[in-house]
Amino acid sequence: MKYFFVILALFLSQVNSAQRKKILNSQSQGISTNAAPQFNDTVKDTKSTSGKFKRAAIDQYRIISMENDTTYLDTTLNIRKEYIFNYLIKDNFGLLPFANEGQTYQTLDFGLNEFSSFPEIGFQGKHFNFMQANSINYYSVATPLTELYFKTVMEQGQNLDAFITVNTSKNFNFSLAYKGLNSLGKFVNQLSSTGNFRFTANYHTTDLRYQFKTHFTAQDISNGENGGIVYLSDFESDDSKFKERARLAVYNEDAKSLLDGNRYFYDHHFRINKKQGANNIFIDHQFNFENKFFEFTQKTIASTILNPDGLGSTVFNRYGDSYVTAYIQDKTRYNRMYNKIGATYENTLLGNFQFFVEDFNYNYYYKTLIVYADGAVIPSSINDRINTIGGSYTYQKGRWNGIATFSNSISDQPMRNLDVKANFQIDEENSVGFKLQNNTKIPDHVYNLFQSSYKGYNWFNNFNNEKVNNLEAIATTKWLNASAQISTMEDKLYFENTSINPLEVVLSPKQFSGTIKYFSLKLSREFTFGKFALDNTFLYQQVEQNEGVLNVPKFTTRNTFYFSDHLFKRALFLQTGITFNYFTKFYAGDYNPIVGDFYNQNQKQIGDFPMFDFFINAKIRQTRIYLKAEHFNSAFTGNDFYSAPSYPYRDFIVRFGLVWNFFQ
Repeated sequence: MKYFFVILALFLSQVNSAQRKKILNSQSQGISTNAAPQFNDTVKDTKSTSGKFKRAAIDQYRIISMENDTTYLDTTLNIRKEYIFNYLIKDNFGLLPFANEGQTYQTLDFGLNEFSSFPEIGFQGKHFNFMQANSINYYSVATPLTELYFKTVMEQGQNLDAFITVNTSKNFNFSLAYKGLNSLGKFVNQLSSTGNFRFTANYHTTDLRYQFKTHFTAQDISNGENGGIVYLSDFESDDSKFKERARLAVYNEDAKSLLDGNRYFYDHHFRINKKQGANNIFIDHQFNFENKFFEFTQKTIASTILNPDGLGSTVFNRYGDSYVTAYIQDKTRYNRMYNKIGATYENTLLGNFQFFVEDFNYNYYYKTLIVYADGAVIPSSINDRINTIGGSYTYQKGRWNGIATFSNSISDQPMRNLDVKANFQIDEENSVGFKLQNNTKIPDHVYNLFQSSYKGYNWFNNFNNEKVNNLEAIATTKWLNASAQISTMEDKLYFENTSINPLEVVLSPKQFSGTIKYFSLKLSREFTFGKFALDNTFLYQQVEQNEGVLNVPKFTTRNTFYFSDHLFKRALFLQTGITFNYFTKFYAGDYNPIVGDFYNQNQKQIGDFPMFDFFINAKIRQTRIYLKAEHFNSAFTGNDFYSAPSYPYRDFIVRFGLVWNFFQ
């Protein structure tokens, strides 16, 4: 399937290259919340003196978020492009990847977490590459645009993302994209195979009276789940035979997990008054239907490992006793439907006032009912309907812009959310802003209900809502970028290992009744010295709590020293340098594949190891080429690098990739 979309993208790009190129006037001013991105009605077919049509300006290739924030396609090569050239295609500072591409991430920066009042399925460790509705972009382009992303992986596979978008008219745009990954990995049972298909479309009438955005996604994330390595001493030793990572014993040799889901999204607005004026009234509707499932399978339940002394072996069940003797197949199903209907009053002077109602309907279920001898029951499903009412105010004028949203449940499940964001643009180089959130979150379903063929992994709970308060201040200046966050959390949910056998992991969900206080300060600054530059990002975190529920490293840093210059009569732009990543030791959560998430532990700390990467990047026309030697210091700074207590970090590897844009 992945190759079909690559071929389709290339085919469409060739077909559209035969079309006459249209140069459309650009409008670079900001777009209000209810305004659709558009081109001027005038279409120019201007020819140059050579008789060829002119190329469209780069600001005529627009990227529009779900909230109608608009940016432009950026084909330049800079240090930010180096940071986002990864599996997630975003700056992953504060995230520590596992050894193989396509696996989960250890969260080093707690501030990266987002909180929604509505409950989700759970299995958060599997969702890093699962594209949510607010991460899907829409487009408006002067000519058909194609982008190809390619990157090598650890062993036997590749990572490819093919994308094409076309405006069939000034009013309608659609895009097709497919991101596929296959990577065997260096350790036993570590295969990653993922796919993310996206289709988007957006349309507006010429008078902007009606407009819509819609998308469809089909995503699957499959991983071999080896459960980590058994003998950490083998990994940390200097024994040359264990440099071949496949020789390290793992807990699960045939376990797998799969997260699979589809989403249908539609967001549209209709203006009541025929002509747009200083005062406008809109009817708004947003629809989001999603179905997904998480499945854990394991053919061989018992783990057999050789004893460290080489004499005999040990047989045990890593996840405790089970109801079956072979072939575990745990499958959790989930579907949800969300509708938001509202009315917006828009005033060009005062801003936008919206009032809305939300309807959230979910069904989280299994196909079995568990009844114990004492009469206790693990039900087969939990389902409910949540209704809220709320309002929002949006202001964007001059140097000020901001949005405030409040919603409150009117159904049986108590839920509340207050979200305020504001920003003041002092001048072109300096701005300040703040974010405030007061959130009462309904627990994710995996904490309240779970069924498994493993006896210890069955529970039914009725936990309290989690309470989260966040306050963040942000300053972006020509001297320094800084952000500070203060958070308090109550009734935080987490997983804990309840087994006293060191070879077993039997998890149970817990809720911390106390208060957790969190503070972070993030600073970034780049220093330039002619053609050289030093880019620095520093994160400090502090947690106050009675128990070790929330664990983060106190210090995290990334420092990049690099050189940039044009070569060969400016035909090539080169950027090369070294990146240093580091975080202090902390009791990181360990990963459990049955629940697809991390659990708390206090036996082993990870961190305090350097990670050096050397990179050479180049740009030739619309192609950016990347070559990186990742973690090249691993061979001489010790084998004590881990992404989680049972999972080593990546060894030294050289990887190559490119991003290629086609403008037809």
